[in-house]
Amino acid sequence: MKKARYNRISSPNQKLERQLAKNHPEELIFNDVISGSIPFAERPMGISLLEAIENKKIDYISISSVDRLGRNINDILDTLDYFTKNQVILKVDNLGIESMIKGKPNQVFKLIISVLGNVAEMERQNIRERQLEGIAIAKANGKYKGRVRGSSMSTEEFLYKYSNVVKEIKNHPDLSIRKLAKITGKSVGTVQSVKKEMAVS
Repeated sequence: MKKARYNRISSPNQKLERQLAKNHPEELIFNDVISGSIPFAERPMGISLLEAIENKKIDYISISSVDRLGRNINDILDTLDYFTKNQVILKVDNLGIESMIKGKPNQVFKLIISVLGNVAEMERQNIRERQLEGIAIAKANGKYKGRVRGSSMSTEEFLYKYSNVVKEIKNHPDLSIRKLAKITGKSVGTVQSVKKEMAVS
């Protein structure tokens, strides 16, 4: 078998070690640093992996968990269908099962993936609903800061989106904006905007 491992983290300050723990020497490694909301086929390493499949360089892929593929159930199932059509087996480490058995789709695998994908999507929706409830409460109490200049998001939404930047600013208040940008993988302008919104929030 021609094996590969796909890993994904959302930001540079996260670590890949846990996902790489089960890596085997013969596996080709594809590491993406990107949000799980981005469709698999639009990610830099996702594109590279799909190209490797088309060139018959891969027929077995391992991932640590389903959410590495994505957060949208339709995108997850589309990616899984693509693998199956190309006779590529997908193994999810934390489930311990494979997408195909003796060359045929494993229906139990697909069912489990569908359930987990839907649960993840529901959790995302719950987070969004709680966020909107918090905004409504802030508005009622006169504490809502409104939309960030140049953005379609409120201050709360903006800071939530860049929560990793907020965390680094709080943990390292004496670091320069340029160094914070390097640590978080964000632009200097983004870090400046986050710092500004934190000061008025």
